[in-house]
Amino acid sequence: MFPIRCTILMAVIAMMSSLVRAETPADPVSPWREGVRIAPVSAVPGRHTIHSYYVCNPESPDGKRVLFFASTHPAGYVGEIRMLDRATGQETLLASDVHTEDAHRAACQQWLSNGKRVAFHEVVEGKWRVVAVDVETLKKTIVAEDRQLGFGRGDADLLPLYGCHWNPGAHRDLELWDASTGKLEVAARIADVEKQYSEWLNKEFSGKPTSIFFPVVSPDQRRVFFKLSAGNGGDNFMAKDASHRQGLVCFDRELKRFTFMREKWGHPAWHPDSQHVIEMGNLLFDMTGLPMTRIPNLPNLRGSHPSVSPDGRLMVTDGLSDAAGGPPNEWGVMVGDLRGERYALLHSFSQARGAKSWRRSDPHPVFSQDSQRIYYNVSDGEFTRLFVAEVSHPPRP
Repeated sequence: MFPIRCTILMAVIAMMSSLVRAETPADPVSPWREGVRIAPVSAVPGRHTIHSYYVCNPESPDGKRVLFFASTHPAGYVGEIRMLDRATGQETLLASDVHTEDAHRAACQQWLSNGKRVAFHEVVEGKWRVVAVDVETLKKTIVAEDRQLGFGRGDADLLPLYGCHWNPGAHRDLELWDASTGKLEVAARIADVEKQYSEWLNKEFSGKPTSIFFPVVSPDQRRVFFKLSAGNGGDNFMAKDASHRQGLVCFDRELKRFTFMREKWGHPAWHPDSQHVIEMGNLLFDMTGLPMTRIPNLPNLRGSHPSVSPDGRLMVTDGLSDAAGGPPNEWGVMVGDLRGERYALLHSFSQARGAKSWRRSDPHPVFSQDSQRIYYNVSDGEFTRLFVAEVSHPPRP
């Protein structure tokens, strides 16, 4: 009887494997080619609605709410932090009269603590601060002053902070705030960065003091990548030359050392494996120091901000769409197979209007946690608006 049972078992396994292969498309881009639903997230007219950045998912970890910066200011950098219920469209005001640096990243608003909190930064009477809001009680906590906000993970408690890049003062290190304990600690010191990469820093920044700038925490919380900055002093943060910013450095929190450095910063974003970083030009860097690879045969959109779907199968990016078959002089959002070859242009549009910020708001596309929706900003009219594209028939896992 044993050989018969074994044969039956093997047949069942083979059948199940064939079903999985049949239900999992060989082309993961196919659901994004036809029947994709595209619409503004909010139906409220007469205002900007901006999601912060392509490394930050505006949808809550449970998929029920969407976070955005709303503004009626022509330049889009004074406004409100709001969250919208996806099922009802009802909005909740989390913070008002929020003044930011520009409309490019708005208030760097982001989910925290698995959606229980929202963090953002703002400037009040010339002084910068990072704030966390409890979304149920609306109670606000001032996390730190004289700091700005990098990007953590909505499903975790760590929040990366850094000193103001144009004039950091004493706050030149990378700091992490733990929302579960309320503790703020130095994670990586600029003195150690300057010691390890002194030759390049002296060449790039002409010997000026530098600070850690724009940290982004990996999905597994183990690593943080960041840029370097040399401020020009003063109080004018609304200027492209307020500081000189360059380089890409990765810090491993477990090993307590720097594992990767590139002399150029483009638009990096973490891969869900927390080991690789995708970069404009369809590049993949290994943060443990292994060689760079390039995703083969995908269009290279100029001005792109690439990010990877949480399931690790797709990338999405923005930029001038003509390279992907779109109209000339329009921007677009493109989805591509992370293995290369296959891609789809989701949406092309004028990006020449919208918020009149000195630093414009780019589309900054990013996937939802379930990889079924893509959020991005569109500036094709008087207002910059947050859009969502959603597959109509998602593939079964």
